Amino acid sequence: MKKKSLIAALVLMAAASLPALADEYGRHPFYLHALSDLRMAAWKVEHRRPEDGNVSRDEQVVLDEIHAAIGELQHAAWLDGKPIEWREPTDAWLPRQGRLHAAVDLLRKVRFDVAREEDDPRSRPYQQRGLAHVDAALGTAQHAIGDVRRHDLRTE
Repeated sequence: MKKKSLIAALVLMAAASLPALADEYGRHPFYLHALSDLRMAAWKVEHRRPEDGNVSRDEQVVLDEIHAAIGELQHAAWLDGKPIEWREPTDAWLPRQGRLHAAVDLLRKVRFDVAREEDDPRSRPYQQRGLAHVDAALGTAQHAIGDVRRHDLRTE
């Protein structure tokens, strides 16, 4: 009876420590953080103020690329044994002003987090496709910022 209790206690302790192992450094620990930052970047692009005008085509492309990156990186994280349903806090709360600039900053952080070496060869294709989507979102967001600047210069 004592042996069964001991085994049950060990199993319970091992199960309780699994969330701590989710970001084990021997494997790719940055997917969860990158996913949180991607969700925040999408929120920044989606939540416009009334004075921001109509949604530009670039902003829709940014959102599409962010959502595609989320899908790829969720798959990579799942293959890497990460609890993808868990939501890690983003880097920082960002003010609503400069939402496209905030999205660019978050996308740069995502790129830095995801571009690290991936140990699991099964995850690498998803990691690379996710990075390609992040790069496309980043480039398009920067283009949208340039369009806003050009528009502001014309209206002055």
